[in-house]
Amino acid sequence: MSSNIRIEKTCHHCGETFVAKTTVTKFCSDRCAKMNYKKRKREEKLQGAIEQEQHKAPVTGIVSNKDFLSVKDVCVLLGASRWTIYRMIDNGQLKAAKIGRRTIISREAINQLFK
Repeated sequence: MSSNIRIEKTCHHCGETFVAKTTVTKFCSDRCAKMNYKKRKREEKLQGAIEQEQHKAPVTGIVSNKDFLSVKDVCVLLGASRWTIYRMIDNGQLKAAKIGRRTIISREAINQLFK
């Protein structure tokens, strides 16, 4: 069933005036509809990334309260890679202790690096 409705509307994407044949039409062309869809998806993706970043807890706040740190915590605190930390331990620049398979580094040993 076809309709004889003709409504003058403004495109939501480009702002051009056009004649719509239905009451729900929002865009003047298929191109404007596709461009608006891409824009909407891009904004949703950005908003999701912003929300995800806001939900992350600051890692340095947790690390700053500990007296003994793991290699991973030291990496976050110093901004160095895991291999750099192990290399410093092997060279004797950083003192560490092994508890089982885990390597623990004291807060004082890290402070001694900068004295």
